[in-house]
Amino acid sequence: MRKFDTKVQHLKYKVLREVARAEWNDTLTESIFQIPKMISPGPHSTMRCCIHKERAIVNERIHLAMGGDPENPNAIEVIGIACDECPTSGYAVTEVCRGCLARHCMDACPKGAIYIKDDLHAVIDKSKCINCGLCAKACSYGAIIDRKRPCEKACKVGAISMAETGEAHINDDKCISCGACIYQCPFGAVSDKSFILDVVRMLKQSKQDGTKVYAVVAPSIASQFSYAKLGQVVSGIKALGFHTVIEAALGADLVAWDESDELAEKGFLTSSCCPAFVEYVTKFFPKLLDKVSHNPSPMAAMGKYIKSTDPKGKVVFIGPCTAKKNEFRKQAVRPYVDSVLTFEELQALFDSRDLEISAMEEDVLDNASFYGRIFARSGGLSEAVAQALKEKGSDFEAKPAVCSGIEECKMALLKAMAGKADFNFIEGMACINGCINGAGCLTHGPKNKAGVDTYGKEAMEKTISDAISILK
Repeated sequence: MRKFDTKVQHLKYKVLREVARAEWNDTLTESIFQIPKMISPGPHSTMRCCIHKERAIVNERIHLAMGGDPENPNAIEVIGIACDECPTSGYAVTEVCRGCLARHCMDACPKGAIYIKDDLHAVIDKSKCINCGLCAKACSYGAIIDRKRPCEKACKVGAISMAETGEAHINDDKCISCGACIYQCPFGAVSDKSFILDVVRMLKQSKQDGTKVYAVVAPSIASQFSYAKLGQVVSGIKALGFHTVIEAALGADLVAWDESDELAEKGFLTSSCCPAFVEYVTKFFPKLLDKVSHNPSPMAAMGKYIKSTDPKGKVVFIGPCTAKKNEFRKQAVRPYVDSVLTFEELQALFDSRDLEISAMEEDVLDNASFYGRIFARSGGLSEAVAQALKEKGSDFEAKPAVCSGIEECKMALLKAMAGKADFNFIEGMACINGCINGAGCLTHGPKNKAGVDTYGKEAMEKTISDAISILK
């Protein structure tokens, strides 16, 4: 069965798998030079202009699989050598141009950037064009289009531009590490750095000194690994050497319980669960920072609880989110979470150990309530906060603005800034439909929401108070 949506994901996975396999076998140093030939055996190229460039790009992918640039704090990086096949962004004249006599496009251009070639077709002089778009509006045939590279189009915060040398450039002052650009880049030239080696080393060390490594899995795991049952995925994680597998959804129950109190006390609040959304508020709406919930994310809440019971234990979060790779390194979270893996990386780990999880016995994953589990999809957090208020007998009414994607988040935040909000709680999710469409997912699509809801209904604990009572 197909495990990934795209061939780009599959290529990334193969590199991660081989890097992890080499680390398990203590052969990483010598394998670094062999992996490019394993991925691209040759003699002819299958993806690029020549086998030499193909292997050079694999080398860069290996670098990212080993942690990427240590001087770059951003979890998202550009593989420059892989970013050279997209046409230049900006306004362009298409073949629809009829070379008309009116030439409204020329008259509309304030910089004289448009001229007519001998074949009577309009041409835009890029050295003069300021991308104002007036020519496109003036053209009667709609022959002028605003062409954007996929990564630029995907980035809703304007963090991606083109460097002078032609490759994508990420402005870290704007980037929120949501990873939308990663999934949309058809060449895989934008990618997230991996901490898979750190996790392998933790697991190897645990066998030597008995340190327990805990896997905290995001509830969106229910929508992934469609070729196996969830209980088999849990068995596979334990087979890798993890001491146990705990639901981040239990942390979500904790957060919803406390966040409902904070909302009732302050009267207006935004969620703090999505690190990309919090980063968005920080960088683009700093005046609303005091409205962001002071509660930690479910990942951090669960990590904090585990560390309180086992101070020497290691906590690895496994989920769909690239922004978590920035969050866990923040000063406030670092004491509670030791590393982060995406679902893509978990699949690579399984296969680096040749684990056939679909053939395993099913283990149990049952710690959280229905409400904690549905945090994975848009609207779930708001439902959980409303449920917590109900269970406490509070007369405060939550009026949420459920924001699916950064564009909806922006509209809600603008209303809040202007004092025109008809809501008192902003549920901010950077990814469309929530975590089920995170950049680190194996698969994306509407089926994932149904999978998470079904997973939620299977929870033994039907209320939030019942779920968190387990921790107390």
